[in-house]
Amino acid sequence: MRTNTRITRINQEMKRELSNIIDNELNDPRIKEAMTSVTNVETTPDLKQCKVYVSILGNDEVKKDILKGLKSAAGFIRKQIAARINLRVTPEFSFKIDDSIEHSIHMGELFKKIKE
Repeated sequence: MRTNTRITRINQEMKRELSNIIDNELNDPRIKEAMTSVTNVETTPDLKQCKVYVSILGNDEVKKDILKGLKSAAGFIRKQIAARINLRVTPEFSFKIDDSIEHSIHMGELFKKIKE
């Protein structure tokens, strides 16, 4: 139970810092192409791996470009996280696309059509 609470707090702090780094500190033009937001972070209990789920508004080509940009900036992001969050081990980041926001927008449009 205690470990679960610890990981939850680490995930929340990681999400906050990752959002700040992606929005304000990355200069890669691929990442600035569309709105990118961190929706969830899952860190393993040993803190060696961290899955970062990002929501990207745009077409599939833009999503692929932004994902490539994030993967190429993973080293810089890891260095920034190590400087900001005091952990024994700074995790390796893997970025995944989260389509839940686009899916909810699509479902809202379908419900609106049904209502009409």
